[in-house]
Amino acid sequence: MRIISGKYKGRRISAPKNLPVRPTTDMSKEALFNIINNHFNFSGLKVLDLFSGTGNISYEFASRGSAPIVSVDGDFGCVKFIKQTASEFDFDIAAIRSDVFKFLEKHKGSYDIIFADPPYGMDQASFDKVIKLVFENELLEEDGMMVVEHSKYTPLDHLIHFSYKKSYGGSFFSFFEFESNEAQDIEEGTEEE
Repeated sequence: MRIISGKYKGRRISAPKNLPVRPTTDMSKEALFNIINNHFNFSGLKVLDLFSGTGNISYEFASRGSAPIVSVDGDFGCVKFIKQTASEFDFDIAAIRSDVFKFLEKHKGSYDIIFADPPYGMDQASFDKVIKLVFENELLEEDGMMVVEHSKYTPLDHLIHFSYKKSYGGSFFSFFEFESNEAQDIEEGTEEE
């Protein structure tokens, strides 16, 4: 994986081959960060990275000056690798080994950006639950944004706080904000007239 921008632009990070992950592609990651860049100044953003895998997304935020960053994954090897990489680059990343659902139910804190990249094979109800827990437990700042990476087989646009989605290759990013679906529909309708 490669860091696209920021202090460590161009640096490659090689994760161990045996980690149970499907990293976000560079093309998708670049597109995602261009969208986020239109809404936020990266410096000092508080970020929560769920199902963080190799830490690919966390490193990109950290390279751009975001901090603190909390990365949560259930796999021991993934968390160990994130801790090692964060130490090597002096990134402000706290890697936590935990079941993501248990973490969301108990965690106290709020973030400007919450990114979630659950396994594509996870069932629809579990995808829905991740988003519901974030909003029910007030983990997202009022002007914050949640981004969920998923496949075309897992629609998320039926959920409250859904804002819009973008597709890149076989990956989709769905964006969630505190603006309601109705407000978004009205804005889109106005633009089309």
